[in-house]
Amino acid sequence: MRDGLPPGLRAALEALNARRPDLWLDVRWSRSLLSTMDAAASAAESGLPAGHIVLADEQTAGRGRRGRTWNSPPGAGLYFSYVTRPTRHIELLTIAAGVGVVEGVARATGVRAHLKWPNDLLVGHRKLAGVLAEGAHLGTPRAAVIVGVGLNLEPAAYPPDVAARATDLESAGGAGVSRFEIFAAVLEHLSGAFATLEAGRAGDILQKWRAASPTADGTPVRWLANNVWHYGVTAGIDEAGALRVATDSGEERVIAGELQWDPDPRSLIPDP
Repeated sequence: MRDGLPPGLRAALEALNARRPDLWLDVRWSRSLLSTMDAAASAAESGLPAGHIVLADEQTAGRGRRGRTWNSPPGAGLYFSYVTRPTRHIELLTIAAGVGVVEGVARATGVRAHLKWPNDLLVGHRKLAGVLAEGAHLGTPRAAVIVGVGLNLEPAAYPPDVAARATDLESAGGAGVSRFEIFAAVLEHLSGAFATLEAGRAGDILQKWRAASPTADGTPVRWLANNVWHYGVTAGIDEAGALRVATDSGEERVIAGELQWDPDPRSLIPDP
């Protein structure tokens, strides 16, 4: 256990270590960072092993998918990045991370979020958390994937566009649980999900993800690819974690691109 951790964090990690002595986790805490993703990526580049985790009370330049800003007000959430060194099923790390966060949150607070492909945790129609995965040196012995998690714990002064679609654990009924106990539970289940992939049991992760994602089957979507909008209805995810979408011309696999869920039915009429 490293020096300099807040007492509550130290206590939660000591309890986790007593419960799971098989887990090797090296948590580094900072009051404020530009980005936990950048700090963890630097650590991975320097050779630090899987299980190195960077946690911050605040990010001043946090980011989400596709270069978007991840609002990270001080004290309002858990913002951390986890260094992994995967050797198999790298394409499913984001899926596994979503499963781990959902399970950890449920265990610590009783709040059962659901997953929206590819990386969002929702309560109702509002976003509770997001997951980001960025790789380096893939296909080499130095391969690393940094998995970042931003989990909203309590209401915060978000910008209006974020406030309209965000929620937090306190508002969702998870008040009264220490933030660091939540963090420890999420770490335990994240580590378990990553270990399941490494053990070659990708099917277990896919089964759990599908069970936690009601919108992955039967939900209208549209997505932008090559500057053209495409339209369809979700039909689950495949064995590589890609979203399957049924369209008028057949089934499509969506692996990237700007995707909108439950769009206004009028928007499903293709542009002339």
